[in-house]
Amino acid sequence: MFDGAPSTPTPTHSPATTASLTPVPITVAEGDGIGPEIMEATLRVLEAAGAALAVERIEIGARRYLAGASAGIDPASWDSLRRTRVFLKAPISTPQGGGYKSLNVTARKTLGLFANVRPCVAYHPFVETRHPGMDVVIVRENEEDTYGGIEHRQTAEVTQCLKLISRPGCERIVRYAFDYARRSGRQKVTCMTKDNIMKITDGLFHQVFAEIGAEYPEIEQEHRIIDIGAARLATRPEDFDVIVTPNLYGDIISDIAAELAGSIGLAGSANIGRECAMFEAIHGSAPDIAGQGLANPSGLLLAAVMMLVHIDQAEVAGRVHNAWLRTLEDGIHTPDVHRPGKSRRRVGTRDFASAVIDRLGSEPRHLRPVNYRAPSLPEAPATSAAPAPAIAVRRPVKELRGVDVFVEWDERGRDPAALARLLALAEVPPLRLSLITNRGVKVHPGGFPETSCTDHWRCRFVADGELPLSPAEIIALLRMLHDLRVDVIKTENLYAFDGERGYSLGQGE
Repeated sequence: MFDGAPSTPTPTHSPATTASLTPVPITVAEGDGIGPEIMEATLRVLEAAGAALAVERIEIGARRYLAGASAGIDPASWDSLRRTRVFLKAPISTPQGGGYKSLNVTARKTLGLFANVRPCVAYHPFVETRHPGMDVVIVRENEEDTYGGIEHRQTAEVTQCLKLISRPGCERIVRYAFDYARRSGRQKVTCMTKDNIMKITDGLFHQVFAEIGAEYPEIEQEHRIIDIGAARLATRPEDFDVIVTPNLYGDIISDIAAELAGSIGLAGSANIGRECAMFEAIHGSAPDIAGQGLANPSGLLLAAVMMLVHIDQAEVAGRVHNAWLRTLEDGIHTPDVHRPGKSRRRVGTRDFASAVIDRLGSEPRHLRPVNYRAPSLPEAPATSAAPAPAIAVRRPVKELRGVDVFVEWDERGRDPAALARLLALAEVPPLRLSLITNRGVKVHPGGFPETSCTDHWRCRFVADGELPLSPAEIIALLRMLHDLRVDVIKTENLYAFDGERGYSLGQGE
């Protein structure tokens, strides 16, 4: 597994020390926009540093989308990824609209790359930043949350995106974050969620964080609500060390953190799974500067450094990283970080790579040199079987208590009381109408006339009598609604688990 943790510096070795390494197969994709330029620069540096790589090239991105591959990648390219299990990927462009799916998300989910690791480090005073001491690693869950991409247009006015959080997914990413902190010598792990609002989904993530955290007593632990946590990250990043968070929040705050550290163009990213790993810059394809030789290859180069550690070429990784740090110190900068009066020379993509190559074997004089340890954890066994949950959980007693019926209704001035009278005709004992909400806000009984309503209504029917309900009783209710010509969009069964409600209350309920 990628360690990513510099330790006490040791003398840099020459490229000759890697001559006996067996070349490691990796899959490389140049991507779109600036991708080919920064990939060419990165591979030049790796070759000069003595990296032992057997490169397989594939084509992904815009041309594959336009050729009919809905995810931007051909079946033969998947074969290469499954064979090498290591993917160095430049940025791509996903066409807007047309049903195209993000290749980044598809690759992460298809290959089981559950952990996204994004180090965000300041390089003061050589790269401008307001936070000279910033050194934060964001560990982002990579497979779940709203990034499942499960969306529906349900009515003329309302669309939906499902947020899915699983216990196994939470356990994998939280344990990875704590293991990363432990083997990297980090002192603190912060969990960020919004469980004051999303008490069930984000609440599960927070709960698992507390459970697993108990196994790491030497590491300081805290939880922050994502909004104030992000604000604190933006103003006092020195308060944080390792941050673990669900997918969407992690995507947002890692870009913010990279920019705070100095430039999003300097940030690399590792996507780690049990069988495969993908390494990429966190920035996009920047088509506005493509082909001009202006792009900063640093993000992809630092991602390649993580890749080298992952494939047990940690010595080469340290050589590349130290040469890159020395290049920054020497004031040789691409346009995105160049500062008149501070930088010594403004260079383009190719010349920056050449400057790094010229400094191979050197160490920085002001910034802290790095010496990457070989991975301290063994690779997980190559198996396609889903891992068992890390924490043994007894299967709870599941009890059906009711159903939320979502309907499209745009009649009688959208009066909730009129809708309630219609729905009462469908009540089939023991089910009774208990609640109507609109966009989550209770509008019946006892709603407020000021509440703005759309044509999308959640109508909650609960058991008035002996529990549990049977599915047949819910089917009978739906048959009655059909006979009344109520437009049912979808249903969600209401369950209790070991007697604890497994569904949220309506706002105002």
